Amino acid sequence: MRIKFGTDGWRGKIAEDYTFNNVRRCAQGFARYLIDKGGAEKGVVVGYDRRFASEHFAAAAAEVLAANGIPVHLCKEATPTPVISYSVVALEAGGAVNITASHNPPTDNGFKVRDEHGAAVDPLGLQEIEALIPPIEEVKRLPLDEAEAQGLVQRLDPTPAYLAHLRDLIDVEPIKAAGLTIVVDPMWGNSIGWFPHILAGGSTEIIEIHNVRNPLFPEMIRPEPIRPNIDACLSKVQEVGADVGIITDGDADRIGVADEHGRFVNQLQVYGLLALYLLEVRGERGAIVKTLSTTSVLEKLGQIYGVPVHLTGVGFKYVAPKMLEVDAMVGGEESGGYAFRGNVPERDGILAALFFLDFMVQTGKSPSQLLEYLYEVVGARYFYDRVDRYFPPEEGEAVRRRVEEARPEFLAGLKVTGPDTTDGYKYSLEDSGWLLIRFSGTEPGLIRVYCETTHEDKVRRLLEEGMRLAGLATDS
Repeated sequence: MRIKFGTDGWRGKIAEDYTFNNVRRCAQGFARYLIDKGGAEKGVVVGYDRRFASEHFAAAAAEVLAANGIPVHLCKEATPTPVISYSVVALEAGGAVNITASHNPPTDNGFKVRDEHGAAVDPLGLQEIEALIPPIEEVKRLPLDEAEAQGLVQRLDPTPAYLAHLRDLIDVEPIKAAGLTIVVDPMWGNSIGWFPHILAGGSTEIIEIHNVRNPLFPEMIRPEPIRPNIDACLSKVQEVGADVGIITDGDADRIGVADEHGRFVNQLQVYGLLALYLLEVRGERGAIVKTLSTTSVLEKLGQIYGVPVHLTGVGFKYVAPKMLEVDAMVGGEESGGYAFRGNVPERDGILAALFFLDFMVQTGKSPSQLLEYLYEVVGARYFYDRVDRYFPPEEGEAVRRRVEEARPEFLAGLKVTGPDTTDGYKYSLEDSGWLLIRFSGTEPGLIRVYCETTHEDKVRRLLEEGMRLAGLATDS
């Protein structure tokens, strides 16, 4: 079987293609990559999430890396992805392997890799790793107990170093003393217990839901912080009269937000708010890096505050290198992942959530008031939505061809001002909005249509027209 690395590594269906042998093959490819490029002697952090058998897949990867003479720091327990990423920097390691499928369905698991900065490996590096993945017969393996006895595998508790680093990035004492009621939904995943621990000791109350391990992710389709997966959190905010809801995805590198009325604050709005917080409350200046699937509000903020905005393809394999190149203040994407200068150039749902809470505390505004303030600053309201649609594999070529050949002049009555094929098919619109059609890089047979517009009544029409360009219906 050929293993194909997508947007953020490799993901597959457990027991069908995501098997112990294929995980070992990936680990061997990564070992060869590190040895070839140098830095293998610095070691690798290996972490994992709370999905089915993740700790055992992580052990399998550790055995292979150790057999190649690479020191391994194996996390003692399920660990948030941003904590794993920071551990690379804290330990001055050569990279990381993270066993997680993030927000994929419960049937899946994944194999993510990180570089020496704790960041997503760039597209060229991913291609090199993929090319080095061997057949199982060429995989080296040293049983875990022997690797530990030889000192090649050491158990790691990454929490203290990350918490110390967090204290350098944000003072959480005002949040703890603010007397907020915060509903936190870890989505059965890796942020379980983190916010109660970080914000303990003050008058702020944390109410956690979905805070035990359950690889089936009940009450949601998948641990992705968008509707309908977050509906239980929205309801809980309303039930207890909370000030805000914070939702992290399965591996805690992305966030979603519920306002004080139990209404979803979408990922594009959150990115605009976090950028405004950095610019206005913290007084920071620097480049903003955004994927082409996220909000035009960022260009507006760039113009107002005199900071450059850089556009990339979808995925942190594009965002992270650009952040390093331009020393960006912030980088982010449509899926709710945001990275910040001073931290590793990687998504951090824990830090993003704390920054959002600090924005509330420092301004005395509720989430809905913050959103109104953002739109006052940029001079317009923006509306966003997305439709995901699976299609049969045999239709894939025809669907792609229809999208590729489409040349719309108008969409939902708005003039198309320019196409962009950097990553998918994006059509800029006359109102500074846009429509984007993309094929998933992590889930075969999945097409996504996204749009943002200043016309609330055109959102549904834009999504429908995007699906029609692909020859697909939105309701099947």
